[in-house]
Amino acid sequence: MTNVIIRHVTEQYLDACYAVESVCYTSDAATRGKIQKRIELFPEGFLVAELYGRIIGMINSGSTNKEDITDEAFKDMIDHVKDGRNIVIFSLAVLPEFQGNGVSKKLMSKFLGVSKDLKKEKIVLICKSNLIPYYQKYGFIYGGKSKSTHGGFEWYEMYLLLNVSR
Repeated sequence: MTNVIIRHVTEQYLDACYAVESVCYTSDAATRGKIQKRIELFPEGFLVAELYGRIIGMINSGSTNKEDITDEAFKDMIDHVKDGRNIVIFSLAVLPEFQGNGVSKKLMSKFLGVSKDLKKEKIVLICKSNLIPYYQKYGFIYGGKSKSTHGGFEWYEMYLLLNVSR
């Protein structure tokens, strides 16, 4: 999709981002309040995919110096450290009707560049087992089964070393 624009979020897209999150996730979806807090506290780590003025996808994150990202409170930006060495992906989501068209690839590619620009040392995330190969395509390394039981699911840790000097 050549007309998709990837850029940083603004507060005006809160409802659109919440709608994307709600459609793409079930019991593990972030609340509107959590999305709003992520936009307010770390817009640098929150990108949207826009097509003809419509938000069709997003990737959002928090930043920390911690290695253990299983604390549920962190998803609510508690202990978020803007200049932390690690950036943690909370969600990468694309509306179903736009999936399979390279939108998530555009989001992820831009996010990797933003993470390096922010001088992060590592990108970390937890994902469901079916997404492990997806993240491995970007160089993420499987870190093992997570202690997290968010949303009642089993999660797996993935990380990508960015090799940037702080």
